[in-house]
Amino acid sequence: MAVDAAVTTSAEAATYRAEGWWTDTTLSECVRRNAASSPGKPAYVDFTLDAPEQALTWSEFDNAATNLASQLHRLGVMPGERVAVWHSDSIAIHVLLVAIERCGAVSVGLGARAGVREAAQIMRTAQPSLLVSDAARAAHGAEAAADASVKALVLGSGDLTVDTSPGSADELSPVGPDDTFLINSTSGTTGLPKCVVHTQNRWHYFHQKAAANGELRADDVFLPVIPTPFGFGIWTSHTTPIYLGATTVRIERFDASATCAAIERHRVTVLCCVSTQLMMLLANQASREYDLSSLRVVFTGGEPLPYAQAAEFEELTGVTILQFYGSNETGLLSATTLKDSLHHRLRTAGRIVPEMQVRLFDGDDDVTETGRGQPVCRGPATSLGYLGGTDHDRLFTKDGWMRMGDICELDSDGYLTLAGRTSDFILRGGKNISAVAVEEVVDTHPAVAVAAAVSMPDPLFGERVCVFVELTKAGDTLELPDLVEHLLAQGVSKELLPERLEVLDELPRSSGGKIAKGLLRENIRSILERS
Repeated sequence: MAVDAAVTTSAEAATYRAEGWWTDTTLSECVRRNAASSPGKPAYVDFTLDAPEQALTWSEFDNAATNLASQLHRLGVMPGERVAVWHSDSIAIHVLLVAIERCGAVSVGLGARAGVREAAQIMRTAQPSLLVSDAARAAHGAEAAADASVKALVLGSGDLTVDTSPGSADELSPVGPDDTFLINSTSGTTGLPKCVVHTQNRWHYFHQKAAANGELRADDVFLPVIPTPFGFGIWTSHTTPIYLGATTVRIERFDASATCAAIERHRVTVLCCVSTQLMMLLANQASREYDLSSLRVVFTGGEPLPYAQAAEFEELTGVTILQFYGSNETGLLSATTLKDSLHHRLRTAGRIVPEMQVRLFDGDDDVTETGRGQPVCRGPATSLGYLGGTDHDRLFTKDGWMRMGDICELDSDGYLTLAGRTSDFILRGGKNISAVAVEEVVDTHPAVAVAAAVSMPDPLFGERVCVFVELTKAGDTLELPDLVEHLLAQGVSKELLPERLEVLDELPRSSGGKIAKGLLRENIRSILERS
């Protein structure tokens, strides 16, 4: 696996182990430990409002992972190979992730809402030997797999099954804690997803910080409503619950009423969500109709948190909201704790984590002393970078420190506040959407000559996707529903769909001939203010 930087030196790795930040125990071994110590305890529960729930105990989960690993091994999946996973957020995806680990293989995580085009692109980049999907994605999975020349199988069909009877792991060779165990994707500045390379130990460190900050315990009940393959989702639904031996409740797709119902039914203590989802819970009457008093901690991140609404949610439920700042690539750089004041918990992203060695840069200049700049870091939570060294110069400084794509401010006590963004991304509900990626797909419509995607302010999601276009022919027309229908027919991810369309005779240009996106942002703000 080519990554163009030695992100962690052997000396640093030794330090991380000596300090207890990294471990020699794998997630697979933790599953086996949980099965031995708490065999009848629920490991994962699939919550549904109107149908019988599905659940696996730790013993059943351990057996299912071993048996699925054996099936994959018999299909020819060998240590070091990659297996793509395109699956809903349910029990089965966690069984599959551990099964792939026990094979010694690497999971390539595709978002449940990815389109065929995005899934195929990720697979062409990561080159898995196999794609495993659920039944709901079987047809699209077969299409994306064929595009990427990958064999496709469906979990729960005759191809692969979840079998909870005792099985043997004798022929398996699991991955180690420093080996690559996961490749997931992030939005790229080129408009194409980039693949981020992960070891288990970087997430073990992240888990330890989260557990300490939130005083997490094995008797906690987790409800993560963030997609599993991505950074926030992987530690809240997979690594931390497995390391703790806690119970996790899954909902296939976020819904405010279902979330509140799940909290009441399962006496959930730890809710994990982006701040948009938190605001949607507060705005929904269900948060008053269901008993949410079991909640102890809410972990939120990915976007700024509205103070007044967050304080109201705390007052309504008695919960303590904790924020953190980081990325899929870097892990966490700062975090709040239960001991922080209300002001610091809701107005900042917490104190800088010392061992992440955070510095602030302006270009290639260290401006840490000024208290404002682009964060860079080097520490036990960092990933191995992008697969194949893609965008290496954008991600790393010249001396090998990993960059964030934001401008941040640090106060005299070390608390971090997000001041703005450096990249052309639209931050919708905690998800970074590449404007370039939106433009690329909109440009496929035959009536579109030029497209420019910008953020438009939104009271709920923070930002939404607005597209300005010049049309190919004078007198042509294009309506948003027609554009969306075209994009869906192309297999475009729903996350890239424009939510507003503005047709101009000519897009404004800068003196250098580039589209003046600043003027377009001002344009849509003015339109919204007048409406």
